[in-house]
Amino acid sequence: MNGLVKMRLNGKTSNRVKVVIIAGPTASGKSALAMELSELFDGEIINADSMQVYRYMDIGTAKPTPEQRKRIAHHLIDVSAPDEEFTAARYATEAAKAINDIHARGKNIFVAGGTGLYIRALTKGLFKGPGTDKELRREFILLARSQDQIGSDGARYLYERLKEVDPESAARIHPNNIVRVIRALEVYHLANKPISAFQMEHGFSEEPYETIKVGLMVDRKVLYKRIDDRVDSMMKNGLLEEVRRLLARGYSPSLKAMGGLGYKEIIQHLQNECTLEEAVGEIKKNTRRYAKRQMTWFKKEADIKWFPYERKDEIISLLDGFFKVRGPR
Repeated sequence: MNGLVKMRLNGKTSNRVKVVIIAGPTASGKSALAMELSELFDGEIINADSMQVYRYMDIGTAKPTPEQRKRIAHHLIDVSAPDEEFTAARYATEAAKAINDIHARGKNIFVAGGTGLYIRALTKGLFKGPGTDKELRREFILLARSQDQIGSDGARYLYERLKEVDPESAARIHPNNIVRVIRALEVYHLANKPISAFQMEHGFSEEPYETIKVGLMVDRKVLYKRIDDRVDSMMKNGLLEEVRRLLARGYSPSLKAMGGLGYKEIIQHLQNECTLEEAVGEIKKNTRRYAKRQMTWFKKEADIKWFPYERKDEIISLLDGFFKVRGPR
């Protein structure tokens, strides 16, 4: 019925577009699986990686190649300059537009990526909290980078402050995730109410689409080896030169985008803070830590169905039942 789903929910009929989510940690094979499934089920792919939205940042974000993007249409890649703010709310809005466009053309929809917040925002909605205060946020960022003014590490100080005003959020946010720490503090200062309270009231219970979420499981040792190999490949493919070009374009090292994995470590090398070998080692170590945090996030999502990549046939069988009819082969 042209992709529309007719379901009985509490005795009422609802029409919702079907969306397949491919989630998992970095280097788990999400992109390759999404490509295969999109070809098999006549689909298009919506990116759910928070770094692939930025232009000029190709190698360090492991974007699909131009050849891959010719084979299968990809959406929400290269939609923002590195110095533009790109939030989960903006992602949800842009992804919803892409879903409507793909659905209107009779194609199936696959969302692939490892940014859990983007996936949650798209499939379960976001709470309506206060907007941003650029001046307040700038003050928090400066404080996070300070050392001498407060006699201790600024980022750690902000995290301790969050523990005081919103211990529930502090328990969920990693101390090194300074972006989320600052946002939580910003909400508290603007609304005089913790962000965890907004989240509890919202409940993330919106369901605008009928979704099936596939998570890719990879043995930790295998995953870490893949991460190391990927970083080595990025260096061979010109990550160092890519970062140099970004800086030459005038993009500040302090930008959120420039603080992404691979970019911040190379910038530290270019600023003579470490050797290139040390920077590469840090990229590998920090990426492994990031993968661990991704798995912690996704394991809390009870509706994800987990599969090893090797059991691809089971995933295909699952989607056969979900879509009912495959696309042209």
